[in-house]
Amino acid sequence: MSAFDSSGVKPDAELFDQPLVLVDLSARSKRSPWHEGWDLWRGRLLRVASPALIIILWQMVSVFGIVPPQILPSPTDILAAFAELIRLGDLQEALPTSLSRSLTGLAIGGTIGLGLGLFAGLWRIGEEIFDAPLQMLRTIPFIALVPLFITWFGIDETAKIIVITVATIFPIYLNTYAGVRGVDPKLLEAATVFGLSRQETVRYVILPTALPSILVGLRFSAGTSLLALVVAEQINARSGIGYILNNANANQRADIIIAGIIVYAALGITNDVVMRLIERLALPWRPNIVLS
Repeated sequence: MSAFDSSGVKPDAELFDQPLVLVDLSARSKRSPWHEGWDLWRGRLLRVASPALIIILWQMVSVFGIVPPQILPSPTDILAAFAELIRLGDLQEALPTSLSRSLTGLAIGGTIGLGLGLFAGLWRIGEEIFDAPLQMLRTIPFIALVPLFITWFGIDETAKIIVITVATIFPIYLNTYAGVRGVDPKLLEAATVFGLSRQETVRYVILPTALPSILVGLRFSAGTSLLALVVAEQINARSGIGYILNNANANQRADIIIAGIIVYAALGITNDVVMRLIERLALPWRPNIVLS
C-alpha cells in the first residue's frame, strides 16, 4: 500500500505514528556569569572613569600652564571656591532661593500646561481654541520674551517666576495633548463594549494610557525650568545662584563662576534622578528594554 493518498498528501494517522523530534529553541549560546558580571562592572567603571579622566586632563592643563588660571581655573581652585562659598554661607543661602523660584514656576507652568493639554486633547472645542495659538507661541524662544517681561512686570521676583512659568508650559502641554490623542482606538472600543461611561473611560482608559507621555512632558518641563532659572536670575538678581554668578562676573572670579555653573548642573542631575524615580513609581508595568 502506498504511503500517500491519491492527492499526494500523507494521511494524518501515519504522520502521528512517526516519532516526535524535539527542537531546541533556547538560545544557541548562553553568556557565562563572568561575562554578565564584566558587562555590569564595565558600564559602571566607564561611567566613573570618563568624568575622572576629563578632570585629570583638566588639572594637568592648569598645572602645566597651558591655559592661564584666569581663563580656566583648575579643579582644585574650583573646590577652594566651593569651600569659600560654603564658609561664607553664600551657597546655603542661594540654593533655597533658586530652588524656590524653579519649583514655583514649574508648579504654575506645569499646572497650566497639563490643564490645557487635557482640555485640548479631550474636547474638540479645547483643541480649536487653544492648540493653534499654543503651537504658534511655542516656536518663540522664551529668552526672546525676557525684555518684554521686564517691560511689563519690572525686574522684581514676578518677572523671574513668569519667565520660568512660560518656559515650562509648552513641554507638558504638547506631551499631554499627544498622549491623550494617541490612545489606541481599540481600547476606546473595548471601553464602549464594557459599558463604561465617558467619565469612566477618561479615568480608567485615557488617563492611564496617556500617563507615560504626561510624565515625559513633566520631565522636560522640569529640565526647562532650570534652564529658565539661569536666564531669569540674570534679571537684577539680589539672591540665588544667579546673584553669586553676577557678583563673581563683576569681580572677575572665574573659579566661582564655574562653581555656580556646576551647582546648576548638579540641580539638573538631581532633577533628572527625581523624575526618573517618579516615572518608575508611577509606571511599574512599563518594561525597561535596552538592546545591549
